Amino acid sequence: MKHFFLLFSILFTTFLTAQEAYKFTTVTNLEATPVISQGVTGTCWSFSSISFLESEIIRLTGKKIDLSEMYQVRNTYPIKAENFIMRQGKAQFSEGGLAHDVMNSVERNGLVPEEAFSGLFAGETTYNHAEMAAVLEAMLKTYVDNPGRKLSKKWRTAIEGVLDAYIGKNVTNFTFEGKQYTPQTFLAMTKIQPEDYVNITSFTQAPFYSKFILNIPDNWSNGSFYNVPLDEMMATIDNALEKGFSVELDCDVSEKTFSSKDGVAVIPENAENNIKALQVIYPEKKITQGYRQEEFENFDTTDDHLMHITGLLRDQNGTKYYKVKNSWGTDETRVANGGYVYFSEAYMRLKAISITVHKDALLKNTANKLNL
Repeated sequence: MKHFFLLFSILFTTFLTAQEAYKFTTVTNLEATPVISQGVTGTCWSFSSISFLESEIIRLTGKKIDLSEMYQVRNTYPIKAENFIMRQGKAQFSEGGLAHDVMNSVERNGLVPEEAFSGLFAGETTYNHAEMAAVLEAMLKTYVDNPGRKLSKKWRTAIEGVLDAYIGKNVTNFTFEGKQYTPQTFLAMTKIQPEDYVNITSFTQAPFYSKFILNIPDNWSNGSFYNVPLDEMMATIDNALEKGFSVELDCDVSEKTFSSKDGVAVIPENAENNIKALQVIYPEKKITQGYRQEEFENFDTTDDHLMHITGLLRDQNGTKYYKVKNSWGTDETRVANGGYVYFSEAYMRLKAISITVHKDALLKNTANKLNL
């Protein structure tokens, strides 16, 4: 009996040890601007991409600049509206978008600092686009229905008027650190060149090392992505971080195993551990290319949210995690890790829809195969 209790004690202790709370050690931590909140808006695509560009400016110039997210939002809505009307309503019109929408806007409209265009009016401290989005959608549907039997040329002016009222009039000249700029001269000062950034994904509906339009709802602008094997996409992220390049991320955050409040995102091997695994370590599922594709095609992996990868960590068992900057603020009652979420390698392999990186962050072999 004594031996039985001794054996039970050893087994119980082993079981408790296996389910240890997470203890993270930083491996790589690239410089990034502070976490901020996108408020009640669907503009994560701009907040994450602008955060990514802010880190790029630090890398390229050493300057820490708080860029305007809403300047890109303000200049993207008219393009979305044009797309919706010219396609007679048979297109996506929502608050969502992707990283290339920001890059396209930067190329067309330049960059401006937050102090020159905040997208907020006097007395406002947080963003809320719910009413504006509903007004714009109602207007566009009316234009598509064409009740006057001849679409008025005033619709563009009307859309601009709504955007002016809710986000603000576009800025063309401003002063920053004592110097006069236009959005284009400011872009030149930051050394950002939009054409240097590439979108990478990994799905089997298109040939690897080809470029194709990824058919997800928020790809309203029909942006193209380079397609590579899953292992190569993951190696690209690792290579970028190792070389000092942060990474823009489009991912699925709809899973119960993603928690900003707990600050982790994992894929437990046993679904019974999904909730418990947000606080203690459990073995994770092995994610293959085939399983990733299956989950994407049955809509268990969806295009939900864009974030910014800024580092690498390991837990006490040596498992790799990615340090991912979110845009849901820093309220400790709602988020952990100062607004960052630590993605396990398994979660990233399964739930990363795509990434955006500087072309110099690509592995040489990958760049050669993509002719970059």
